[in-house]
Amino acid sequence: MSGYEHTKVWTDGPVTIVSLNRPDKGNAISKRMAEEVQRAMLAFDADPTQRVAVLTAEGTKAFSFGADVGEPPELWRAVPNVGWQTDKPLIAAVEGWCIGGAMVLAMMAELCVCGSKARFYYPEAKLGLTGGMIAGLPARIPHKIAMEIMLLCREVKADRAAQVGLVNEVVPEGEALAKAIEWGKEMAGFAPLVMGAIKRMVVDDIIPRGPSERWALQGARLANIRESDDFKEGVAAFRAKRPPNFTGR
Repeated sequence: MSGYEHTKVWTDGPVTIVSLNRPDKGNAISKRMAEEVQRAMLAFDADPTQRVAVLTAEGTKAFSFGADVGEPPELWRAVPNVGWQTDKPLIAAVEGWCIGGAMVLAMMAELCVCGSKARFYYPEAKLGLTGGMIAGLPARIPHKIAMEIMLLCREVKADRAAQVGLVNEVVPEGEALAKAIEWGKEMAGFAPLVMGAIKRMVVDDIIPRGPSERWALQGARLANIRESDDFKEGVAAFRAKRPPNFTGR
């Protein structure tokens, strides 16, 4: 699909693939990339022919080195169930390094498959800055393991990631995307209303949201207002000293 610079987006039957596309930069998440992931996933959600999405990245060196410090993103825009919402399943397909904010993307997916050389690493305690959304990790894997990852900044290799429940399956290097698409096509044959209801119950009622996640959700809602046609109309009406004509868009 056209219109993307830092991501690639294509479909394979009923499966939409959104791929981080800055391999020369370790697929670091730029401002543009976060916005493009958000836009691509919103388009996926709106397309009735698409049943499952896969979030992956170009190359096998890195799923992503995390946020691009040279072009800091509004990372929340790319985060599943925060910057974009869908009742359809999301699978993360991880190869190579998955660092910092990229771990948040992977942990928020419903399913995750990784290549045998995948490495998960959250070094923010060493860097002196965190966005805080990683606080949702203890709700998804055992508490002590999550704290080890966050406080001791321990690298987690693929096999251990599977053992502790951070990923569902480890496959040979380079085969994570193919496995994710296989799973996606399998789920595409299941009942969408059932899968959507199960996902929403888990996301909304079972897994607790951390403070940064709740803050980002509010930020997303406020951003929608700032970017709305109604806001533009309100400003134009104020300047023209006329009653506004709001449309709710």
